[in-house]
Amino acid sequence: MTGAPITRADHAREAAVEAALGKLDLDDKARLLAGQDNWSLPALPGIGLASLVMSDGPIGVRGVRWTADDPSVALPSPTALAATWDPELARRAGRLLAQEARRKGVHVLLAPTVNLHRSPLGGRHFEAYSEDPYLTGEIGTGYVLGVQDGGVGTTVKHFVANDAETDRFTVDNIVAPRPLRELYLAPFEAIVDNAHPWGIMAAYNRVNGGSMTEHRHLQKEILRGEWGFDGFIVSDWLAARSTTGAILGGLDVAMPGPKTVYGDALATAVRAGEVEESLVDDAVRNVLRLAARVGALDNAPAVVAGSQLPAPLDGDALAREVARRSFVLVRNEVRDGHPALPLDPARTRTVALSGAAARDARILGGGSATVFPPHVVSPLDGLTAALPDGALSYRVGADPSDQLAVAAQGFELRAVCRAADGRELGTVDLPSGMIQWVGADLPDGVTYDELHSVEFTGTFTPRESGDHTFGTRGIGPLVLTVGGERVWEGEEGLGTSTDPFNAFFGERLPRARVTLLEGECVDVSLRLTVPRLPGMPMDAVAFSLLHLGPQRDPDDLIAEAVEAARTADTAVVVVATTTAVESEGFDRTSLELPGHQNALVAAVAAVNPHTVVVVNTGSPVELPWRDDVSAVLLSWFPGQEGGAVLADVLTGAEEPGGRLTTTWPVTLADAPVTDTTPVDGELHYTEGVFIGYRAWERAGTTPAYPFGHGLGYTDWEYESLDATADRATVTLRNTGTRPGRETVQIYLAPEAADAPERPVRWLAGFASVEAGPGESVEVTIPLRARAYQIWDEETHGWTTVPGTYQIQAGRSLTDRRLSATVTR
Repeated sequence: MTGAPITRADHAREAAVEAALGKLDLDDKARLLAGQDNWSLPALPGIGLASLVMSDGPIGVRGVRWTADDPSVALPSPTALAATWDPELARRAGRLLAQEARRKGVHVLLAPTVNLHRSPLGGRHFEAYSEDPYLTGEIGTGYVLGVQDGGVGTTVKHFVANDAETDRFTVDNIVAPRPLRELYLAPFEAIVDNAHPWGIMAAYNRVNGGSMTEHRHLQKEILRGEWGFDGFIVSDWLAARSTTGAILGGLDVAMPGPKTVYGDALATAVRAGEVEESLVDDAVRNVLRLAARVGALDNAPAVVAGSQLPAPLDGDALAREVARRSFVLVRNEVRDGHPALPLDPARTRTVALSGAAARDARILGGGSATVFPPHVVSPLDGLTAALPDGALSYRVGADPSDQLAVAAQGFELRAVCRAADGRELGTVDLPSGMIQWVGADLPDGVTYDELHSVEFTGTFTPRESGDHTFGTRGIGPLVLTVGGERVWEGEEGLGTSTDPFNAFFGERLPRARVTLLEGECVDVSLRLTVPRLPGMPMDAVAFSLLHLGPQRDPDDLIAEAVEAARTADTAVVVVATTTAVESEGFDRTSLELPGHQNALVAAVAAVNPHTVVVVNTGSPVELPWRDDVSAVLLSWFPGQEGGAVLADVLTGAEEPGGRLTTTWPVTLADAPVTDTTPVDGELHYTEGVFIGYRAWERAGTTPAYPFGHGLGYTDWEYESLDATADRATVTLRNTGTRPGRETVQIYLAPEAADAPERPVRWLAGFASVEAGPGESVEVTIPLRARAYQIWDEETHGWTTVPGTYQIQAGRSLTDRRLSATVTR
């Protein structure tokens, strides 16, 4: 594999790296490889090295503090970005995030996630792109190029086979060489080859017996040796567990700090003769090279000088563009000669909206992807603004949040930090009832040495009368007060989860039920006496104030929505997952929508034939009513502008542009690969290369919606296909009445059975085209040599499988319009 061309600036950076390295003693070198806190590496002024700052960044740049004081643009989730099938749009998204990172003093984003959707149960799939390795690699390449266009580094993660959350810290994923190469390593390889990322993140899990942070074969022999990767490798947070194992295995940086397996422990290992200092030097070179690239090392030209930065981007506008291009219209029935969408103003004077997620938008997936945007447009907000006065009615219909959640709607909170003698050390306003202060995240003026207690304090204004449940999550002594009355006091210990983060956060526990009146403000507080826990790898304060509103009879809520829908011209139902069923840290056990949302849709559809369902989830869910409604629109987690974009798409101001990047099953029982739970610590990928659509076609089972599926607001005729083994040229015509955009998909299918067991067909190329009504457009799509190759487990190399292949062009995996035969 060839690397990027070597430039004069590259030589200058390498010279600066070597000069800086030569000035460091062993202790400084070892210290540089260990986080000084949760988000940064130490500065070394003696060599002109600034502190390198990292931040979570899949959809927005949170920065180094868990606070809304410095809001972050919230783009749609990675599944949504991939659903655009547009690497150039992903590149622009990356440029926006680089712009945000530079504004916040961040040098490196901890993204993108390019693990595959191996099973629909994967709890973190909203943060990854697709079940297909080629599409994943193309979108990831665009993202990395965009971020690095802005002079900010990326860490492509989680290397490798980190495709589920169950026991993610300890699981040993057993993967044969061929699927490891053809599926799980493939996106990383493509991004290294085409985008030259400045960082890779080593995962928590083991692969074939070896911990990823210590995996010499994968990190040194393949990533660095075969692929020529010259960036830095950073551990996932708390993933590094062995000093000698990590440095021998090729890990450069152990995060977070200040307590890591590197630093003093690494220097001691060198002096004891357990580690060659040259290995430390190699790791330091990689870190200094990163610093040189981002402009944090004196006498080294940054890759992107200030005058070379991309033109500034409007975050709100780009968030809207990504969202509308990502929405996937999977069903749009024609009734009485009219499609359900877009809504016809002449036929739609009233709209009945229902669903709790229409009012309280779920815009992002949570976990480490959480950011705090400057504003959020809910579906209710967006449709209220877009429709004439009096046209829209709203009913809750069904509320899937039947469990305690972080206090948010109606709460105005701040955190007060106090010393043991009661002195106030600092305060900060909070976006919700959650604190996750790790390392230097503390409010200004507060130190861990002095910090004795932290108190959520503020008010709560209920929007419903009834019994409100308050709860807590966190460890240590806690005191909960509502309306001036102490309603609970106690102490919680560490949880039992194998995930240290979940163990530290503790369980969500109800503490008190208080009867409150709608609109009447009450004081609330939750005080934590900060526990001192010996052996914790980092200083942290993490606890939450939880709340659950009054639980009304589900039948009554559905009945109210049905009555509103009965007389409306169109009914729109928004259904969603919750953080209790889809989030980082655990896998799903079911694909059912939580609560009574399926019953709501069925009941509304029974009284209104013009029912449109908006599915607000990060990954597939079962849709048992899909054939009984007039339209189904997947909005994913759509980011801060989601509600405005929904209104644009429903009213026809914009066309939904997305296509599925993952197969949607009818039921979980139909899905070919569902195993995410290790047995005796091991998870065997027994399906080999057959995941996603490859497995569906092999099984001969029909999903609810196939890979690549998505409808627009116009029609397309595929007129001709001219193909060679290296490229496919497609001509197509917009036969509809409005301008539109089409995603042309090219699949490669071997005509005859051959020795290696291969899928029926696989994605080999794609491109987007635009055309006005009646216009034709031609697009040429290159086909890679790799598309014809397999990994040969006997020769340990890539080999081309000769033979006759069909080049198939179409709108989805199952809607193939044209084909041509080529020989390879």
